[in-house]
Amino acid sequence: MAEFDLIIRSGTVFDGTGRPGFPADVGIKGDRIEAIGNLAGAVAAREIDAAGLYVAPGFIDIHTHSDWAMFGNPRMESKIRQGITTEIAGNCGTSLAPLIGTARESAARTLARIGRDPDWTTLAEYFERIEANGIAQNYATFIGHGTLRQAVMGFEMRPPTPDELDQMKRLLAEGMEQGALGLATGLIYPPGCYADTEEVIELARVMAPYDGLYATHMRNEADRLLESVAEAIRIGEEAGVPVQISHHKAVGRRNWGRVNDSLELIEKARSRGVRVDCDQYPYIASSTNLGVVLPRWVFEGGNDKLLARLADPEVRRRVAEYENAENLSRGAGWDGILIADSPWAPEYEGRTIAQIADADRQDPLTVVFDLLLTNNGYVGAIFFGMCEDDVRTVMRYPHTVIGSDSSARAPYGLMGFGKPHPRTYGTFPRVLGRYVREEKVLTWEEAIAKMTSKTARKLRLRGRGELRPGYFADVVVFDPNSVIDRATFTDPHQYPAGIEYVVVNGVVVIDRGEHTGVLPGRVLRPGA
Repeated sequence: MAEFDLIIRSGTVFDGTGRPGFPADVGIKGDRIEAIGNLAGAVAAREIDAAGLYVAPGFIDIHTHSDWAMFGNPRMESKIRQGITTEIAGNCGTSLAPLIGTARESAARTLARIGRDPDWTTLAEYFERIEANGIAQNYATFIGHGTLRQAVMGFEMRPPTPDELDQMKRLLAEGMEQGALGLATGLIYPPGCYADTEEVIELARVMAPYDGLYATHMRNEADRLLESVAEAIRIGEEAGVPVQISHHKAVGRRNWGRVNDSLELIEKARSRGVRVDCDQYPYIASSTNLGVVLPRWVFEGGNDKLLARLADPEVRRRVAEYENAENLSRGAGWDGILIADSPWAPEYEGRTIAQIADADRQDPLTVVFDLLLTNNGYVGAIFFGMCEDDVRTVMRYPHTVIGSDSSARAPYGLMGFGKPHPRTYGTFPRVLGRYVREEKVLTWEEAIAKMTSKTARKLRLRGRGELRPGYFADVVVFDPNSVIDRATFTDPHQYPAGIEYVVVNGVVVIDRGEHTGVLPGRVLRPGA
């Protein structure tokens, strides 16, 4: 008689490959899947009745900002309750290693919010801290290009010297050797936006011997969308590395529909052998620091100089006089920018820039400057700049996978602050509930493959992303009739519905919809 530690019985199994669901039991022993099929004669220490439920590989969130979340709440509540068993961080140019010089100062400002100092320098040391802290999910990370620039040259708005470029290359190579997935850029954010294409190509070439991945928040997702996609493709092609275009979209009403053209560019690149994919979150609003509305020169020299400029009437006049209001509001309009996180002035959270300006009888740009100054240069904001048709178009594209573009949060404690974008709590259940069950944009098997095997293959995560004997037992069991997101823009700290069980490395973390408190997650390194 076969014996297992855990059997998930009588569910409809979607193995993650794109194959339609089929009735089967899943037998788990230790941290691995041992058998899939009819296990009627087998016994286990624990059995889960999955009758009427779907059983899938644990979801892999390819684009997150959870670099520090586990130190504030290792239970990773908002993510594990979506069925996400693996979290991929270090995106948009920012990672928590290597921490040298200005990069350490920036990390210290972020971690101060949860009362933690960054007591590491290298990626290997950072991984050691995560493992010592404990984490509910598996975790892997990119090395941030902006972090490399900060480590070597701070916030200087210029090209690196040959010696500085060599230093960045050495740091990136060290990170790759210690288990990084690749290089991630944030070409809209200082200091990454100060780099030219050639600099990024030179750095990306460092990854080629390690089979690293180039992930990019492109230079522009609005009027210069197509030029930015072309730049991303050129970087991958000339460096000889695969490309992941982050949170693909077209921002601003006048650009709606241009994703058809951008996806065509990707297809043409793929036809000549460049492996280019993209990821997406299923919402028509983005979220980032309010500071992105200001011209990049305002940020040159680092945070102290930024704050001085924010307070300078001449700088304010210059921005107001020479910058186009449509560009400043990133195509959303001042009434389409919602304040999500204002640490030192929380009374503004949940209000738009236009509403604040009207109530305070100020012009919108003054509100932006004052909010950033009050909050030491950081204000989380949500920008309503996309359209639903584009969301569906990108989602249907065969080489799109799913990513939340968010940090793990919780409705309580150190990670319970602000009004984060609802993608933080709802991305994966929203795809399943709204775009699969209700709108039928994707089939169940298509959606699950975009959340699992396709992502695992792109990231070279061995033994993950499929339900297959010998693979790690990362499993999600959900109700296809009730799975849905609950988080909203005004009330975001709400867990989704329909995620019944989540298993990480063979250990049940979500049991009948509730967190068990166990922390079986591991640091993952590509190819390991």
